[in-house]
Amino acid sequence: MTINSQTTAASGLRTVNDHALIGQAAKIPVPDPVQVVSINPVIIPAPERIIDLHMRITAPTTGSNLPVILLSHGHGNSNHLSSLNGYGPLANFWAARGFVVIQPTHLSSKSLSLDASVPGAPLFWRSRVKDMKLILDQLDQIEDLVPLLKGRIDRAYVAVAGHSLGSHTAAMLLGMRLVDEDGSVIDLFEPRIKVGILLTPIGNGGEDLNTKVFEMFPFLRHTSFAEMKTQALVAVGNIDESPHLTVRGADWHADAYVHSPGPKTLLTIVGGTHGLGGVAGYDAKETTDESPELVAVVQRVTWAYLWSRLYGEDSVWEEASTVVDGLGELARLESK
Repeated sequence: MTINSQTTAASGLRTVNDHALIGQAAKIPVPDPVQVVSINPVIIPAPERIIDLHMRITAPTTGSNLPVILLSHGHGNSNHLSSLNGYGPLANFWAARGFVVIQPTHLSSKSLSLDASVPGAPLFWRSRVKDMKLILDQLDQIEDLVPLLKGRIDRAYVAVAGHSLGSHTAAMLLGMRLVDEDGSVIDLFEPRIKVGILLTPIGNGGEDLNTKVFEMFPFLRHTSFAEMKTQALVAVGNIDESPHLTVRGADWHADAYVHSPGPKTLLTIVGGTHGLGGVAGYDAKETTDESPELVAVVQRVTWAYLWSRLYGEDSVWEEASTVVDGLGELARLESK
């Protein structure tokens, strides 16, 4: 994909669809956006679930051999963001630059508000991972349900992204393991996924969890990033304190980078909290660090990372990372 530099008309007005307040993030090069279409609900049968799997699919209106991003939502307090109706800032941006973005509504969604007696409630960690595997299994059926996509999806180029609890889902697909309540080691690695994005991920368990979380969610007690070998970018906010989850500070969210093998990249958003500027939704109440500029950094850096890792276009990442290196007041990058 050709990356065009920002262009302006003779009048000085912008000619691409960037928010006027993205500031220094505009320096990070990405392709100009193309038209996208968002289709929902796309519903596929899921006999193992209490309800069939509902998805939103956002994709370019043109193009072929399109790569896929499976996007897993978090578990916040909003009524709609933890569903296929969230994460517009990411889904729209990625789709406008060449990706088919598939967003399932997991059983943990507040939009479903399933009874606590339903097996797996309230977080449905295992079901979440199975949702993503089911989507990959049923891409042929999805193309049949969405004629616009027929013959346009390239199954060899698949990525996964997740925010907050969604990052736990994504990390398991990338190879992270955990110990279940019965003592068994759970490995749900998905080899069809080639690269991942973990946004403000859940960190180590054990004594790093606060007492309430340790007692309520046994699946978080013993996690291991040592087997998470798939290449991934981990994005964290440097002031993302999460006392409702951990007794540690913001560094807890970087555990997926620190304790996993390479190749990995860590993107630190300076001044970022759990929302990374607002990636979960536009003007969302739960975002405590609302910033079009910070969101734009996340959008652009994640796009460059995914595209370069999937297609081996090293120059795409080199150009983006060089710019970020000069934006120390906004973001920092490190890799291993």
